Parts: sequence; structure tokens; C-alpha cells
Amino acid sequence: MAGRSGASDQRGRLVADPFDYRIAKDGAVIVSRGGRPVTTVGGRDAGKLAAALQRADDLTTQHLLARITGNYKRGNERR
Repeated sequence: MAGRSGASDQRGRLVADPFDYRIAKDGAVIVSRGGRPVTTVGGRDAGKLAAALQRADDLTTQHLLARITGNYKRGNERR
């Protein structure tokens, strides 16, 4: 079970089907999964997320992107 230190990926979904992101010209962060856009983060939140993604390793990047999408917290969601 995940604590405050980070999200858990016990089923390995973040490795098997990872998130991807790109930073648009206007600074927005577009998060996608499986080639489909999941969410777009803009404004100050996009700047904070982009800075965190620059510092993060691969696993931390996946956890940040999963957290920002909002529907990957409980582990019982279906694709």
C-alpha cells in the first residue's frame, strides 16, 4: 500500500502501459496514455509539473503523471 512517500504500482501498469507527456509552445503539459490525450495541465500548475518532470527519474515521472490525471489513485479503474 502506498504511503505519503509516493504512489504504488503493484500491478505494474505504469511499466506495461506508461504515460507520455509533451510540453506545448504555450507551456501547457499534455499528458497522454496509449497515444490518446488524457489531460492538459496549464498555467502555474503546468510550470510546476514541468519543473518536477525535469528533475524526476522514469518511475517518478510515471507517478507524477498518474497523480496529475486524477483517476489512477485507487487501483480499481478499468482501461
